[in-house]
Amino acid sequence: MVKKLSHYDGAGRARMVDVSAKAPTRREAEASAFVAMTSALLAALPQNPKGNPLEVARIAGIMAAKRTSELIPMCHPLPLALVDVDVTLCENGVTITSKVATTAETGVEMEALVAASVAALTLYDMCKALDKGIEIREIVLQRKSGGKSGDYRRSKESLLST
Repeated sequence: MVKKLSHYDGAGRARMVDVSAKAPTRREAEASAFVAMTSALLAALPQNPKGNPLEVARIAGIMAAKRTSELIPMCHPLPLALVDVDVTLCENGVTITSKVATTAETGVEMEALVAASVAALTLYDMCKALDKGIEIREIVLQRKSGGKSGDYRRSKESLLST
């Protein structure tokens, strides 16, 4: 069976997928992003005069997940049961992870990806005065569960390395 893009009708026009016939089930998704920073910038994070950039980024990611359907044209508004964003310092930057869950007719992959993306963008915004060379990298879906397409877990190999 050949897969096809679901957000287009027979005439090639963009459309919102009709999920009304689907049963509400538990669906989860996890996404991540990496924000590369210099060691000098990482050391300066606790002294940021705008506030704790890691906490501001975490809250921004949570808020963004709840507004995904306003940002991505064909996304359905969903009742989110859980949005969790974790922002962790590491040797050469900051790792952001998001987890989103719902009991609905469609999945929350986009909500998880938006949460990680906006958290990364917020971190950039909070720190750009010190270094505009910050890089946002590797925004990816790590896993999803539930729904018609079943479970997905990202493999260790990236698409870019193949």
